[in-house]
Amino acid sequence: MESTPKDAKDEKDEVEKTRESDKKAAKADKKAEKAAKKAAPKAKKPLPKFVVPLVCAVVALVVGLGIGYFAFGGSASSGSGAVSGKTTVSKSDLDATMATYTYKGVTYKVTVRDVINSTSSLSAQKQSDGTYKIPSTDGVLSYARSQIIEQTAKEKGLTVSAKEMKSYAESTIGSSDYATIASNYGMSKSTVKALIKQSALMQKLRNKVVKTKSTTAPTAPTQPSDGNTQTASADYAKYIINLAGDEWDASKGTWSGKGGTYETALKSYTITSTSATYEAAQAAYYVAYQEYSTNQTKITTEWTNYVNKLLCNAKVNMVSLVA
Repeated sequence: MESTPKDAKDEKDEVEKTRESDKKAAKADKKAEKAAKKAAPKAKKPLPKFVVPLVCAVVALVVGLGIGYFAFGGSASSGSGAVSGKTTVSKSDLDATMATYTYKGVTYKVTVRDVINSTSSLSAQKQSDGTYKIPSTDGVLSYARSQIIEQTAKEKGLTVSAKEMKSYAESTIGSSDYATIASNYGMSKSTVKALIKQSALMQKLRNKVVKTKSTTAPTAPTQPSDGNTQTASADYAKYIINLAGDEWDASKGTWSGKGGTYETALKSYTITSTSATYEAAQAAYYVAYQEYSTNQTKITTEWTNYVNKLLCNAKVNMVSLVA
């Protein structure tokens, strides 16, 4: 049926009303979005180094090893019955064998106490009913792996002095006050010292067996106070030239022309011996950080491959698998 003039006008009015309604809805949505953004919590700053969980800090150098390359055998024996099939144990069963690992023909027992003390303390893990949770399978594997790496370091004649322990603790955790660290993380002082010593020994082993030389992470250029990325200064020029090394020809006051990574990345910027922009310095920083990151990846790969070769010679026997 065809629309009458009146019907057409009504339809037009309805269309206009719909458009107005859509506009109001859109405005309301934008207003709500702005309010939500305003109300949303701001991103938190990274936690200071000393509040990073202790275990993560002292074993950071073995990150990337994975569970890997252990061979699994049958059930562990000798006292395993006390924990077999259980998820908790009493104080009297803390020294029961929950796993064994064999390395270079020698078999070593792993007790509930061993695994708990490798990351925490008995007092911290004691439950309200006086029992203790059976450590996870990952905890057992991590313990065995660390023991094997530590043994290898000692076989190579490596040791860690008290001074080296202090230096390592301060560089990784931010403190060498073992008593305070133990208190903060619910661990015993002796456990903290053992973990730090073990990790420092692992670092020595890594430094000995990894051929790729470690480099220092580059420091980003200081941002201009006015926030203008085109701000130029002699300091930014010096920053770039120091990073570029022999890619910069000091006698000519320009690039060497060899087409190095810095020269290639910064060819679109105007740089002299006495002037460069913050933007150019930031571009140089990105190049430096990429090189550093690539180098760290090589180191991690070498270390991981080395440790995995060690673990290929080991076999772990588990009493039970606990997640």
